[in-house]
Amino acid sequence: MSDTREDVPPGVDPMVDFESAFDDTPFRLSDYRIEDLATLILFWALILVVFAQFFSRYVMGDSIGWTEEIARYLLIGVGFLGSVMAARNGSHIMVEFFYHYMPAWQALLLERLVNLLSLTFYIAMAWVTYQLASRTNSLMVSIDLPKSIIYFTVCGAFVLMAMRTVQRLYLKYQHRSDDV
Repeated sequence: MSDTREDVPPGVDPMVDFESAFDDTPFRLSDYRIEDLATLILFWALILVVFAQFFSRYVMGDSIGWTEEIARYLLIGVGFLGSVMAARNGSHIMVEFFYHYMPAWQALLLERLVNLLSLTFYIAMAWVTYQLASRTNSLMVSIDLPKSIIYFTVCGAFVLMAMRTVQRLYLKYQHRSDDV
């Protein structure tokens, strides 16, 4: 009986795959935009609020009342502002399986159709959330701030997603027309 595993090919170091998973591209501040900073600030605020809730509940024995609600709203903000980053980079989740088995012209047509549908969705949801925010007059439960702040934040995120999608598509198709 040997000490080697049969499922690992001989001579392959498993650390090579592990280390290749990390990207060594240098940090450039120019790769980031204002929504990245806003998302980072909201994320750290969420971490601090959740830590305050944990600390007060389990260490002090008495929970701070507003932390659960504010953490929920901060998580909504992080999610939607993070979606702006994904729209800017074109990295929203999509099924790429079909693109590999289509002719090039069909894949290009489908890509453009999906981009158009995404843009239409962002614009429609911005309008819906604006209408919802305009009609919301209630206050948050634990603090005296209007709930419409959350809906306006989501509306702003959808507007930014639409703007970043238009910007990304313009830059993408501008470069394609330069190559022709």
